Amino acid sequence: MLSTPTKSAVRDGGPPSVAPPRPRTDRYERPVLSGIAVLAAFLTLWGLDHSSYHGFYAAAVRSMTDNPVAFFYGSFDPGNSLTIDKLPGFLWPQALSALVFGFHPWALVVPQALETVASVILLHVLVRRWAGVPAGLLAAAFLALTPVMVGLGRSVTEDAPFVLLLLLAAEAVQRAAERGRTGPLLLAGFWVGVAFQCKMLEAWAVLPALAGTYLVAAPRSLRRRLRDLAWAAVVTFAVSVSWMLVATLTPGSARPYLDGTTDDSAFGLVVGYNFLTRFHAVGIDAAGTGSVVPNEILRVAGTSPGMGNSTWKMFSPGLATQTGWLYPLAAFGLAGGAAALWRRRAARTDRALAGQVLWGVWLATFFLVFSFGSVTGHTYYMGVVAVPLAAFAAVGVVRARRAGLRGGRRIWVLPGALAVNTAWCVALTLWYPRFFPWSAPIAAALAVAALALTAIRRRPRLVTAGLAVGLTAVLCVPAVWSASALSQRYNQPGSLARVGPSSHRPGNPLARLDPDRRRLLAYLTAHRHGAEYLAAIPGWWSAAPFIISADAHVLPMGGFTGQVPYPSSARFHRLLDTGRLRYVVLSATDIHRGRRHRDTTLVGGLERWTAGHCALVPAAAYGSRGRSRVVLYDCGGHLRR
Repeated sequence: MLSTPTKSAVRDGGPPSVAPPRPRTDRYERPVLSGIAVLAAFLTLWGLDHSSYHGFYAAAVRSMTDNPVAFFYGSFDPGNSLTIDKLPGFLWPQALSALVFGFHPWALVVPQALETVASVILLHVLVRRWAGVPAGLLAAAFLALTPVMVGLGRSVTEDAPFVLLLLLAAEAVQRAAERGRTGPLLLAGFWVGVAFQCKMLEAWAVLPALAGTYLVAAPRSLRRRLRDLAWAAVVTFAVSVSWMLVATLTPGSARPYLDGTTDDSAFGLVVGYNFLTRFHAVGIDAAGTGSVVPNEILRVAGTSPGMGNSTWKMFSPGLATQTGWLYPLAAFGLAGGAAALWRRRAARTDRALAGQVLWGVWLATFFLVFSFGSVTGHTYYMGVVAVPLAAFAAVGVVRARRAGLRGGRRIWVLPGALAVNTAWCVALTLWYPRFFPWSAPIAAALAVAALALTAIRRRPRLVTAGLAVGLTAVLCVPAVWSASALSQRYNQPGSLARVGPSSHRPGNPLARLDPDRRRLLAYLTAHRHGAEYLAAIPGWWSAAPFIISADAHVLPMGGFTGQVPYPSSARFHRLLDTGRLRYVVLSATDIHRGRRHRDTTLVGGLERWTAGHCALVPAAAYGSRGRSRVVLYDCGGHLRR
C-alpha cells in the first residue's frame, strides 16, 4: 500500500499533487478581458494619424522638448518666458513621446490612449477583488464604452493620466486594507501626489474615499489605522507640493513666469487660479490669492447644451451623454449593495463593505465637487466620475442576476433595471434627434424583446438570452456614441475629449501658420539682428502657431487669459533697450481694442505704447497682400520721436 506523501515531502520536492481543475471564471477571464482591452485600444487608437494639434498644449509640448528647464516647468514658449496655466505633470508623457517619436500630432495623443486602456484593465482588477470576475469584466466593458473615456483616450487633456493615477492609488489602498499593510498605503499617497501634478487640488478629492476605505476595513487597531493614515498623508502632501516647492524656492529670474498669477507664485497658480475661481457660483472670490482670472471669465466660457452651474447640471444632456448613461444601473448597484450589507450585518473588515465605501465616497465626493464647481464646458472632467459609475453598475447587474437565479419575484429585478436604464439612454437621444437617430428605436426594441424573453420562466435558456439582449439594449446607445469617434466627421483626435451627440470637429487653425504669417516669420528670421526673441506677441492664440510650426522663440504676452502682467513694463523696455527684442506683432483685434481703450491690463498698455511709439513696418516688406490681420512694429532704433 502506497503511503500518502506528507506536506514536508511535497515542500522538499516530493511527488506533486494533482492540480485542481481551473475554475470556470479563470478559463474565460483572460480572453474576455483581452477582448475588452482590444476594444478600448481600437476606440482610442483608431485614426490617430488624423490627429490635430491642440494650440495651447501642443505649443507647450514643443517647447518642453527643447531643454530640461522647459520640460520641468511646462514652458509655453521655447525661450522659457512663461509657463502654461496648470502644473505640467500631465504633459510630461506627451513630451517624452514627442522626443521618442518626433513632434507629430499623433505622438501627443498616444500616451492618453494607452493610459485609457490601462485604466480599463485596472478597473477590472479593482472590481474583481471586490465582487468577483464577472463584475470586474462588466465594469471594464462599461468603462471602455463610456463616451468620455473614449474621448480622453483621443485627446491631449490632463484627465486620462489623472484617472489612471487615482485608480493606481485605489488599487494600493485596496491591498493595504485587506491586510492592514502600511507599504501599499504609502504607495497610494505617492500616486495621489503624482496625480496632483496633473489636476492639482482636484486630486485630493479622492482622499476621503481612500482614507475611509482603510479606516473602515483594515484589520488593525484604530490607533494603528490612524497612525498609518497620518504617514500616508505626509507622503501625499510632500509629493503633491514638490513641484510647487521647487518653483517657489527657485528665483524668478532662473525659471519662467507662472501663468495665471499676478505675483508669479505657485500658490496663486494652484490654489487661486485653478481652484477657487472654479467655485464662483457659491460666492468664492480668488482675488486675494494672486489669481488673475476674474469670475466673469468663467461665466462666459463656452458650455454645451443643458449645462449650467446648479446641482442638477450633472443630469443635463451635455454631461449625461458623456458619462451619465449608467446613472440608473449605478444607483441600483449602490442601493442594492448597501441593503445587502445591512441585511447580513457585515463585519467591519468585510471586503464588500470596503468596496462600497471606496466607490460610494469616491462617487459622492466628485459628484458634489462638480455640482458646485464650474467645469466651464469641459466635459472631460467627468472621466473621474465614470469610474465609480461603471463599478456600481457592474456589481448591481451581477448581484441582481444571482438573486434572480433563486427564483420568485426577484427574477424581474434585473430585467426591470435594464429596461429603466435603456429608457434613460433613449431619453437622452431625444435631445439630439439628428445624431444617429436609429439607435434609439433599436435600443427600445431590444429592451422589449428582453422583457418578453425573460417572461418565459419555464425556459431558463430563454431567460438567460433575454438578460443578454437586455444588456445589449443598455449598451446600444452609448456604444454608438463612442463608435462615432472613429469617424472624422464627428471627431478629430488631439483636441478636447468630447465624444458623442454633443461632439464637434472644428479643426485647429491655431496650430498652423497661414501664408501671411509664414511670410512674416521669414521676414523676422531674416531681420533678427541677433535678437533673442523674434517678436513679442500678445495672446497665446497668436503666438502658438509660430511655436508649433517653427519652434520660434517668440515672447508671449499676457498668458492664457491675456491678463497676466507679463512681461512687466520694465522688462519689456529693458528687452528693447538691450536689443534682445526688436519687433512686436499685433493683430487687428489688438489694435481695435487699444484704440477703444477697453483693455486696461498691463499688456493692453504695452500694446498702446507700441502702436504709439514704434515704427510701423509696411505690409509689403514682409510680403503681405493687403488683407493680413497681422500688423508688425519695429521698436529697435526706429522709435517715433
